Amino acid sequence: MTATDRALELVVAAAQAASDKLAENIIAFDVSEQLVITDAFVLCSAPSDRQVKAIVDEIEDKLREIGAKPVRREGERDGRWVLIDYADIVVHVQHEEERSFYALERLWRDCPLIDLPATVTSGRGQ
Repeated sequence: MTATDRALELVVAAAQAASDKLAENIIAFDVSEQLVITDAFVLCSAPSDRQVKAIVDEIEDKLREIGAKPVRREGERDGRWVLIDYADIVVHVQHEEERSFYALERLWRDCPLIDLPATVTSGRGQ
């Protein structure tokens, strides 16, 4: 089983929104083989709490435009690690310190990466 077309649409929209707000290290994993609760994870980070919140706002705005509403959201108050659950995908927006410490990429490294469009940049200066 692989991620659904809807999940892939949401992944691309979330990744593009994160990129538009200068998120760093944007990657997406197809976790559909490993988890029954979601098809994909999008991970990205930012150097400040304020930027984390701006990225979260942009992702929610862009996904709302294509008819997606979050099922739940966690961590928004602190702005260090915000998880946005859309059922089909889960978006993790982390402060770069949390990203480095928790290293979610290591946990999901056996899952296939989802190719993101060239318009999605994943770091400063790109």
